[in-house]
Amino acid sequence: MSPSFIETLFNGLPRLRRAAAVFIALAFAAVVPAVAQDMDGERKPSYAMQSALAPESLLLDATYADGRLVAVGEYGHVVYSDDRGVTWTQAASVPTQATLTGVTFVNAKLGFAVGHDATIIRTRDGGENWDLVYHDAESEMAFMAVYFENEERGFALGAFAFMVETQDGGEPDSWEERSLSDGLLDDYHLNKLFADKDGDLYIAAEFGIVYHSSDKGRTFDRIQTQYEGSFWGGFGMSDGSVMVFGMRGNAFRSWDKGQSWTKVDTGTDKSIAGGVQLGGGKIVLVGLQGYVGYSDDNGKSFVEVTRADRLGYAAVSDGPDGQIVVFGEPGAKLMPDDPEKAREAVGARITAATEGGS
Repeated sequence: MSPSFIETLFNGLPRLRRAAAVFIALAFAAVVPAVAQDMDGERKPSYAMQSALAPESLLLDATYADGRLVAVGEYGHVVYSDDRGVTWTQAASVPTQATLTGVTFVNAKLGFAVGHDATIIRTRDGGENWDLVYHDAESEMAFMAVYFENEERGFALGAFAFMVETQDGGEPDSWEERSLSDGLLDDYHLNKLFADKDGDLYIAAEFGIVYHSSDKGRTFDRIQTQYEGSFWGGFGMSDGSVMVFGMRGNAFRSWDKGQSWTKVDTGTDKSIAGGVQLGGGKIVLVGLQGYVGYSDDNGKSFVEVTRADRLGYAAVSDGPDGQIVVFGEPGAKLMPDDPEKAREAVGARITAATEGGS
């Protein structure tokens, strides 16, 4: 039997607090050295190995680069699809074997991915080839998210509020360590960064903390929600509201830039790691133990589809017509964007949530 997420986490990243264990275990399921030594003892990158099974291995984040869907995960795997998740191609050259946890694109060609060992890689050809632009294995830090305002300015952040910023397009010598804001000395794990409809930034963090920035991440304000557990993710919605979610099925929504939060009935006690609002307005959440939650009423209530595989899922995106793509332990998997059809397609059980539950 292979080691569990949590066992792998504790063996590979002993410094991480157990308060965020379940999600970070999902995100940190494999820890592989990102550099090797040549015959002269000089450190050089270890490249991700080519494998036909890369699209079926652990994938932790995904984003669209124009019409191309790009996903990242363990062993430095980067895969991309030009048909919205039906077929996948592995990137030709990725100079790391570290687990990659976050990915973003500035435009159709320029993108960045981050992960373990304080690793940042960059592509200039839409995800087919990548360069190593930042790496610090000795720090034992892990980046969880990356953001770029434009082609020049961006930052990466993650464990213990570790954060670096570039003003020069991510060039290798341009990254400088910074804090969230002057005088803000928090060391919480920063698990996910996302934007609302207006471009304000939010960070889902530990202990019920959400950080908010109205100036493109130059400064952040700390917001303490009524929840005391860890938030693992979040996203902005078309009506201007934002949702954050995390342990034991807890999710909260804000319509006023994070100043107040309303509990969302997700219909589950399974931990939630990813979510998205699809183009048609439907909201989909994914998480541990095969959880996929669908909402057709703007997030007021969810119908739970428990996938028969009972595996962990970390991200979800729009797929081809009538389908979504879920990303996690078994890689990228297509399933219907309708819960009744999903139940039939993946052999799952459906339970309906009622509005106003605790």
